Amino acid sequence: MIPRYSRKEMVDIWEPATKFKIWYEIEAHACDAQAELGVIPKANAEAVWKAKDVAFDVARIDEIEAVTKHDVIAFLTHLAEHIGADEARFVHQGMTSSDVLDTTLNVQLVRASDILLADLDRVLAALKKRAYEHKDTVRIGRSHGIHAEPTTMGLTFARFYAEMDRNRRRLQAAREEIATGAISGAVGTFANIDPYVEEHVCKMMGLRPEPISTQVIPRDRHAMFFATLGVIGSSMENIAIEIRHMQRTEVLEAEEFFSPGQKGSSAMPHKRNPVLSENLTGLARLVRMSVVPALENVALWHERDISHSSVERGIGPDTTVTLDFALNRLAGLIEKLVIYPENMLKNLNKFKGLVMSQRVLLALTQAGVSREDAYRLVQRNAMKVWERGADFKTELLADPEVTAALSPAEIEEKFDLGYHTKHVDTIFRRVFGE
Repeated sequence: MIPRYSRKEMVDIWEPATKFKIWYEIEAHACDAQAELGVIPKANAEAVWKAKDVAFDVARIDEIEAVTKHDVIAFLTHLAEHIGADEARFVHQGMTSSDVLDTTLNVQLVRASDILLADLDRVLAALKKRAYEHKDTVRIGRSHGIHAEPTTMGLTFARFYAEMDRNRRRLQAAREEIATGAISGAVGTFANIDPYVEEHVCKMMGLRPEPISTQVIPRDRHAMFFATLGVIGSSMENIAIEIRHMQRTEVLEAEEFFSPGQKGSSAMPHKRNPVLSENLTGLARLVRMSVVPALENVALWHERDISHSSVERGIGPDTTVTLDFALNRLAGLIEKLVIYPENMLKNLNKFKGLVMSQRVLLALTQAGVSREDAYRLVQRNAMKVWERGADFKTELLADPEVTAALSPAEIEEKFDLGYHTKHVDTIFRRVFGE
């Protein structure tokens, strides 16, 4: 998590001051519930709220922790300094540190999810706009990087939209998965604290009670969450890679917006490089880097330990901050992406009709030629295009075996571009609805 790839709103979720504020709210709500149950005096619960507007001194908490070697105890000591030792004596009644730490982490991940969902909404809006803008902009579809058959730029954007829409649903599910809290005591049995306290705290913090915890909240939830972020990162890279390919000089079907005054290379003044999409490829690697550690956090010694803690202190902020930045960069890139329809058409026609080979193959089989012979005839003429730069249609019209099965008009009809785009509207309805 470095400033270069960070946005303030997401960073603020992970600031120590924010974390301590959440710790405080959990402890204060727990005291309220304990007072309702008659476990602690109501006056003591009310006293805790005297610190409601206090900005907790992070440096002071760190100073205490240097002695106690325990962060939660350091915080509770600092809280007592604000509200008084006698008033604070019932704070954390029947609770264990993980009750505070795990519930706080999930509050932070839920808040981070809400930002990421908004980021995805921006990406989806940009993709949808560009998809409709270029619904009928014909370009060559490629497989293995080689010309295949015609498609449209709108379908490319629509495909990315559908993928990111799936990711949004995945993230919504991951948000629900992670939105649990636990205030269940040392080994999760509620031996020293009533389950009502957990219910009350979770309600006040926007969470659901964890059905069963072992002191710690089960880490399969977190594994699913970070795996979802990893999938989103991979989808982001999928888009970035396509843009990088389209911007190659030999292709140049699209390119990143190049702003006035921007420089592309310290050595070559002519360069306009796809730096944003290359950056997104790198950021996607950082996002995915959290997935394996999150999976490894699931298994804990005898149901509970803190081996997961150091991992989550890193991947929690790093992954959400990085993905938040990257999704906004991706949205801006799509919004400003420069499209070159003329180059798309020029590239499509580079091999003089060769991309219509399947239509000719199918027409020959429909005309009674065996598939093996039809393939041989079409490939024979296609190789002349590859090897000598011939015109595919001209070669077909000069091939007596082909014209024995297909008339010149039938051959000519097989080169109609509209044939390949006739179902674009159907696909758009599937992706975007009516």
